[in-house]
Amino acid sequence: VIRAKITSEKVVPASDDPLDTHKMIRYEIKQIKMFKGFEKLKDVQYVYTPFDSSLCGVKLEANNKKQYLLTGQILSDGKVLIHLCNYIEPWDDLSLSQKKSLNQRYQMGCGCKITTCYMVPCSITTPNECLWTDWLIERKLYGHQAKHYACIKRSDGTCSWYRGGPPPEKEFIDISEP
Repeated sequence: VIRAKITSEKVVPASDDPLDTHKMIRYEIKQIKMFKGFEKLKDVQYVYTPFDSSLCGVKLEANNKKQYLLTGQILSDGKVLIHLCNYIEPWDDLSLSQKKSLNQRYQMGCGCKITTCYMVPCSITTPNECLWTDWLIERKLYGHQAKHYACIKRSDGTCSWYRGGPPPEKEFIDISEP
């Protein structure tokens, strides 16, 4: 999980195998801050994504102005792979709560499980679960709950949604309890 600027992009072979015709886009990045993954890599210089969007490749703007929050996987060879199933957002599109939570709050939820609620009825099955209802309420995964709440573990071992920042503009019903 890093904040970065994309400085350039280059189409490269997906592997050293001459029979493999798949291509990757190698984005050269300027890492601004690493939030997670520093135990495996200290500094990320490149991120890779499949060339084709049909293979879940991600298209990013390669200029020095736009910053992104990038999440991905570190492969066994040390390459960082990003694709459409990762959370990738322009930094300026993140809410204040998301930016603040990246520094501390989200790590307080590492022992928690977030369960997405797609249709009613849905409920938590263990005390360390938070019920993610953005899809049910707003028909989008990254809605109000994702932008303004963090699932954190409380001192008693249970998990619940925590809201930081200013009060919500509209009423939000906390349905983390069954």
